[in-house]
Amino acid sequence: MKDIVVLGAGKIGSTIARLLAGSRDYAVTVADRSKPHLDELAGESGIATVLTDISDQSALEALFAGKFAVLSAAPFHLTTTIAHVAAAAGVHYLDLTEDVASTREVKNIAARAGTVFIPQCGLAPGFISIVANDLAKRFDTLDSVRMRVGALPQFPSNALNYNLTWSTDGVINEYIEPCEAIVDGQLVETRALEEREEFSLDGVRYEAFNTSGGLGTLCDSLQGKVRTLNYRTIRYPGHVAIMKILLNDLGLRDRRDLLKDILENALPSTSQDVVVIFVTVSGQINGRAVQQTYANKIYSQVIGGRLYSAIQVTTAASICAVLDMVAQGALPAKGLIRQEEIGLDAFLSNRFGGYYAEQPSLRAVS
Repeated sequence: MKDIVVLGAGKIGSTIARLLAGSRDYAVTVADRSKPHLDELAGESGIATVLTDISDQSALEALFAGKFAVLSAAPFHLTTTIAHVAAAAGVHYLDLTEDVASTREVKNIAARAGTVFIPQCGLAPGFISIVANDLAKRFDTLDSVRMRVGALPQFPSNALNYNLTWSTDGVINEYIEPCEAIVDGQLVETRALEEREEFSLDGVRYEAFNTSGGLGTLCDSLQGKVRTLNYRTIRYPGHVAIMKILLNDLGLRDRRDLLKDILENALPSTSQDVVVIFVTVSGQINGRAVQQTYANKIYSQVIGGRLYSAIQVTTAASICAVLDMVAQGALPAKGLIRQEEIGLDAFLSNRFGGYYAEQPSLRAVS
């Protein structure tokens, strides 16, 4: 049994802890500064809780001592502090951050670490890059890689057509920060909320637009090999127009705390959600122009007698699967591992990766 630290006891952190503890192969310690969050996990088999300030470096040093790995489900602005302490403590490090700047620093830390560092182990970034690279490897030459992901309410009932399904800070960050892309073979930065498009999947109409962080490290891996590479977040039509009013016209991009307060008090959370994954790759195979697509919808589900939202399941299952592969020796035990270096078949055959079971009936229309 391996000792694991999970930082953050919110919706995702608690799901990670329960999935790992439920496997009976991991002893899990969950750390957070929120006593109410920790109280929800208190007494559960295989899970210990520690009330602590996870921004406190000395507290992290004590917490990491003797552990196998640390999994960070903490806010993105704590990522680099946690990664530095993990490297010094000699523990494996995995995180869920979508923040581009933090990931660049984690890559630098990994170059000097004696353990494995695997950033961006969630859905997007994370699983989406595993899928995209698996499709890309089938081509002799690549033309375009287009990645679309959204966590959406099944039953939208407000003007934004949206409910809070995960971190509000994370949503705001990806709506504001610059986005990476490859355009005409060149690595560029694009603006969030721009380049809106519409498409239908299985009879439902969606919009998609630029957001930050979803590509992970895929731009680095495919630069010089592809003409077009981009990532866009999926929402129901009408969402992005209202977000532009809030962020740009009302100036809330410069008042993130106020925007967070508005969203969290105006938009209810829901467990009745759906995660939509849509990846399209085009290029040449044996001298012919070919396009291949991966499309999937994953819904909320009951695990161990408890209902989890789709975004909880997909995000937590992804980081648990990658940890499991490290623990089983299926991935290297040192250095940086990019998500796209993880094989799709190996991921899906993992006990946690199996929660991404594909729904084969989906049909896409541009």
